[in-house]
This record gives sequence, structure tokens and C-alpha cells, in this order.
Amino acid sequence: MEQVAPYFTFAEVVRTGSFTVAARSLGLSKATVSKQVMALEEALGVRLLQRTTRKLSPTAEGRALAARCQRMTQELEAAKAEVLLLRRKPRGPLRVSIPMSFGLLRVLPAMPEFLERYPEIELDIQLDDRVVDLVEQGFDACIRIAQLPDSSLLARKLASSRRVICATPAYLHRHGTPHRPEDLRQHRCLQYTYLASGAAWRLRGPGDVESLVETTGTLKANSSLALKTAVLGHAGIAQFPLFAVWEELRDGQLVEVLDDYTLPELSIWAVHAQGRTVTPKVGAWMDFLARRFADEPGWNLGAQAKRGA
Repeated sequence: MEQVAPYFTFAEVVRTGSFTVAARSLGLSKATVSKQVMALEEALGVRLLQRTTRKLSPTAEGRALAARCQRMTQELEAAKAEVLLLRRKPRGPLRVSIPMSFGLLRVLPAMPEFLERYPEIELDIQLDDRVVDLVEQGFDACIRIAQLPDSSLLARKLASSRRVICATPAYLHRHGTPHRPEDLRQHRCLQYTYLASGAAWRLRGPGDVESLVETTGTLKANSSLALKTAVLGHAGIAQFPLFAVWEELRDGQLVEVLDDYTLPELSIWAVHAQGRTVTPKVGAWMDFLARRFADEPGWNLGAQAKRGA
């Protein structure tokens, strides 16, 4: 590909009508400007400028080439302005991956307000409980609910939520209420497929004593929402992130059991790839969610702490 610099140098010479003024405008020496124009004439095999001691004017070929070069300059300036605008204003396509239950229950209800605030963002939400590769799968950002390992990802903590074990009052009336972790072995314990510990439920109780209970059940699912539907149908006991069952616990549809015991806390992160500038659209999305969840102290332990709960 031919060097483009001589073309822009030539266009500036035609615009200013002077090698000296063009050199000053471009931050080059007059000799460099002259050499570039001469090299361009030699490469094209035509004379582009008529030179006299008093006047510098383009030939017919020079006028045609200068007009093209000036349009190219205008296009480049417009492209530069557009890029700078993109850096300042949240706009354009934003592709994010979010865990299914958290996305449906907590993120999607907030997105109409987000899109109203940022009407030039084109939001593409993919709901999936599996861990995605941001770069390979073309995501701008994602939400992860985990203890993040060291990696090439940059993260911002949005919220934290405890896990709870719960069932319906009707189920507990029929099958009894567990009071100790080992009592869970006598119950139908529904399993979340992607739970790292599988059927082994780890609880920490009074005196900081830890219990690891191997539970059994006849239903497992890869969605907390699917498990919640089954539990609400009196199918058994399950553990959930509090954000998934907050309203049902509040309204009495579900009852927390073994509430003297704790399960490992969940941290909720907004993540983007390291090495990529946090664009305005990604930054706006993260900021919006962080503010939104700070106003939901029911399930967000971080918001509770800030409010002295």
C-alpha cells in the first residue's frame, strides 16, 4: 500500500498555495514538504504543480487529486470526531452475559430505566449460568456470582448476598422442620446443578463449627428459578441465593430453616476484560447497577451494612 502522507501534504500545499505555509501547518520542514510532493509527482508520472517565482498553482491533474485528498481529510476528521464522541458518551452496542436467575429477577427489571437514561446504547443480554469467555465469545462485560480467582479480568463488586435453605410451610408441616444440619438427610433436598460442592451442603453453625452434609433428592436443575418453582410446589427443601427468594420469604410463601447456620456468602461482580479500556457504555452499565442494588437492602448485604442493618 502506498504511503498516504504525501497525498495529505500535497493537499495542504494546494490549500495554502505555499510550501512554506503548508510546512508550518503540518509541522514539517519546507524541504520535507517539497521532497514529498516531488516524490508523489514521480510516483504518479505527472506534474501536479506549476511553479514560478511568484506563484504556485495546481495543474489539471493536481486539482483533481487535491479535491480527492481534501475529501479524504474531511472523512478522517469526521472519523476522529466520532471516535472521540464514543469515548465520551455512552452509546453503541453493549453485549453482556448474566446468570439466569439474577438476570431475570434483578437486572432485567431495571433495564427499562437504564435504556431510558441511555437511549443510544443497544443492549444485548445473554442469560446463562455457565461461565463465558468474554473475549472469545465477544462480550463487553458480564456478571459473575462467585469468589473470583486471580485472572486477566477486571471486576467491580456490585452486591453480596447470603444463601438460605428454605421450604414451604406446607412441606414443613407434612415432613417436619430440620433443626440440625444432619436432619437434612431425612428430607428431599433439591439440587442446583452448578453448585460447586454438589449434593454436599456446607454449613457453619454456633461456635463456628462447620458441618458437611451429604443430601439426597430426586430433582436437580441448572436454574434457581426452576428449583424455586418446584419448592413452591412443596417438592422439597433447597438452598437459594437470598436475591432469588427474598420476596417469597418476606411474604411467607417460603420459610427459612436452619437459620442459626450460615452458608458461604455470594459476591456479585461486574466483570470486563483487562487491557480493554472501560468504555463509557460499560462504565455506565456498571455504575447504574451498583447504584440500583445499593437501594435494595433486603437481599444485598452490602446495602444493609451501609444502612447500619
